[in-house]
Amino acid sequence: MNKSLILTLLLTSLTATVHAEGNDDEGFKQPLASLKFLRQAQGAVVFNQATLELLDVQDPWESANRRLYHFNQRVDERVLLPVVKGYRFFVPSLVRQGVTNIFSNLSDVSHLTNSVLQLKGKRSLKTGGRLLINTTVGLAGLWDPAAKLGLQQEIEDFGQTLGFYGVDQGPYLILPVLGPSNVRDAGGRAVDFTVGESINFLNVPETSNEHREISALKIVNEREVTEFRYGQMNSPFEYEKLRYVFSRARELQVLD
Repeated sequence: MNKSLILTLLLTSLTATVHAEGNDDEGFKQPLASLKFLRQAQGAVVFNQATLELLDVQDPWESANRRLYHFNQRVDERVLLPVVKGYRFFVPSLVRQGVTNIFSNLSDVSHLTNSVLQLKGKRSLKTGGRLLINTTVGLAGLWDPAAKLGLQQEIEDFGQTLGFYGVDQGPYLILPVLGPSNVRDAGGRAVDFTVGESINFLNVPETSNEHREISALKIVNEREVTEFRYGQMNSPFEYEKLRYVFSRARELQVLD
């Protein structure tokens, strides 16, 4: 089978899938189920459903997750990204970097707590050193002198801590606005937030409760430093790919 014929068969299969889903204004709902076998008579060329089954992840709530995924996409494109664009336009990059550094320094409190809980002595010392240096020399985290000394940030959250002690990820889960997660990590997020509020490092959590603009700034900063953009994979299987990458990445982070 020559290349043009292979391409024709692939396009035919994808076209059939699009027509099958044509009445679905949210796009592909079950693309894995729509793929068909494409074989050369000699069996040399195979393109079938198994090609994407490698991307499969435990997702019993896929229908609801996909709706949330598209909801998040609309919120991101219509609200968050325009706000980020305005933020970048009006706020100088040096100031934005300072904001990122401050929130990064605050997050090291959670990273230190989880490193200790996972009995990672060396990592706990490095994170503790970062926190001390950046809070003092770095003026409450405005600057990041610890990184220049070789103390790079090492992220540890309570979801990883649970995984360290053998708790399974559980089903895949899309959180409103927050995006990809799973049952274990969703609970871990809640614990990390509670711990941060309880420790009240530099009085920022308490002040944020009184001044909601600080919390809003944190959300905008988080979105600015996150490189992912919906649709950047240019694929009808973006949901599957993102689900697979997130799940495998979390497995590796637990083992790290």
